[in-house]
Amino acid sequence: MTVEHFPWLTALVIFPLLAAIPIPLLPDSEGKTLRWYTLGACLAELGLILYTFATYYDVTQTGLQLVDNYAWVPQIGLNWSLAADGLSMPLVVLSGLVTTLAVVASWNITMKPRLYFSLLLLMFSAQVGVFLAQDMLMFFIMWELELVPVYLLISIWGGQKRLYAATKFILYTAIGSIFILLAAMAMAFYGDNLTFNFSELAAKDYSLPMQLFTYTGFLIAFGVKLPVFPFHTWLPDAHSEAPAPVSMILAGVLLKMAGYGLIRMNIEMLPDAHVYFAPVLAILGVINIVYASLAAFGQDNLKRRMAYSSVAHMGFVLLGLAAFTTLGLSGALLQMISHGLIAAVLFFLSGVAYERTHTLAMDKMGGMGKAMPVAFGLFTAGSMASLALPGMSGFVAELTVFLGFSTSDAYSTFFKAGIVILAAIGVILSPIYLLSMLRRIFFGTPGELRIPSNTSWDINPREAFVALCLIVPIIGIGLYPKLATQTYDVKSTELANRVQNIRLAQDADHGPFYAQVLAAPELLASRLSTVSIR
Repeated sequence: MTVEHFPWLTALVIFPLLAAIPIPLLPDSEGKTLRWYTLGACLAELGLILYTFATYYDVTQTGLQLVDNYAWVPQIGLNWSLAADGLSMPLVVLSGLVTTLAVVASWNITMKPRLYFSLLLLMFSAQVGVFLAQDMLMFFIMWELELVPVYLLISIWGGQKRLYAATKFILYTAIGSIFILLAAMAMAFYGDNLTFNFSELAAKDYSLPMQLFTYTGFLIAFGVKLPVFPFHTWLPDAHSEAPAPVSMILAGVLLKMAGYGLIRMNIEMLPDAHVYFAPVLAILGVINIVYASLAAFGQDNLKRRMAYSSVAHMGFVLLGLAAFTTLGLSGALLQMISHGLIAAVLFFLSGVAYERTHTLAMDKMGGMGKAMPVAFGLFTAGSMASLALPGMSGFVAELTVFLGFSTSDAYSTFFKAGIVILAAIGVILSPIYLLSMLRRIFFGTPGELRIPSNTSWDINPREAFVALCLIVPIIGIGLYPKLATQTYDVKSTELANRVQNIRLAQDADHGPFYAQVLAAPELLASRLSTVSIR
């Protein structure tokens, strides 16, 4: 086997899983050897990711690359099918970076370290598998495999209400997963050939009712994980109780799995249905932005406030997906990457503050800026990125989404103006609740906490390293967005043009799209009645 034909993607998926196997045999009950071993495994995986894509991946190609395809369980049509393109490659790199830094953030874990680090590696393998899977059953298996480690990590190492938060997480996400399976089965059995391969599923000639049915199933499933209002309530509970490293992965990577699913399944495979659902995504996106921004004001718990901020920022992903423009889709992808970095650093720094204060209640903090000046500076930088300060990745991502949606010709001027104005209100609210958070933690008179004068609470070199590894790419992308956009530009342009052409073809047959939206149920019902379900 030549180097070029080596199954690189299979190695990326399997390596973290194999690395977890020896952990129970390592002679270290306190975790010192375990954490170095796990860090070494994650660094090796991250290095393998970067080497594979830098050497064998071509960013100028739109098709699937590095394809690995083997018969896994042929009796049920399950294949080990992996491939990478512009949608998956940057998210695999993001997963590698955030998970590796989460291991460094877990340096002080001493309770059941063997189980803890094994679960991190298992979750790493499942994340990469989700982004690279090209078989619907394999995608579902990897999606489900990722749920178990998160549940255990929250329920064992979480806060006082960890069992409630973990149970709520698994119930919401597991129920949502049922809709993935139902939609996948419907697509696989449709027509004359039974298949779970993504490319073959996308090539089927689905009737419009069939597309609308499966699109709805995927939207519910991915809407729970993104999360989309009103399926979002599990997220603040999960973040408030999860250990900081787990929150880093949850916000930095796992929420992006849902955004990836919306693009891969709903837009790429079901483009005709997406034409009908796009205004729904725009409305849901605005609700996410405004509602979550307002809800953030009422959160006294530091991590709950940041969790609602994540819900708001995911609303911009929905808005970009609804735009029917290359700029809009590019902005949605950039927002996923940007938020993955920003949320990871903010949740990590919240964990640093918790280790010193043993509380997440902001009313018990105050005046910590003097005791933690370096941490205050890093926390401020992360907050500035989250509120979309120019020069940071959040600004470029949100601006691209706004431009992509406002320049779309798919909607009436009235509809676009309403959506943009409401989204802008959310943009105005975000600096208010984020700056208020900084003020309550680092300024003013101390709360119930009494900081010992002879104790240094400031961030240590290991913690500063983790924060800087996230802040540097945030600033780098903010100053030179092409660092991120060049990885997916060709793919996003091809996909956006395809959906736009389908919309224009429908406009030619049935009038302008915005007129169809305003016509609402009667027009949709009449059009569905002309299409038979096979």
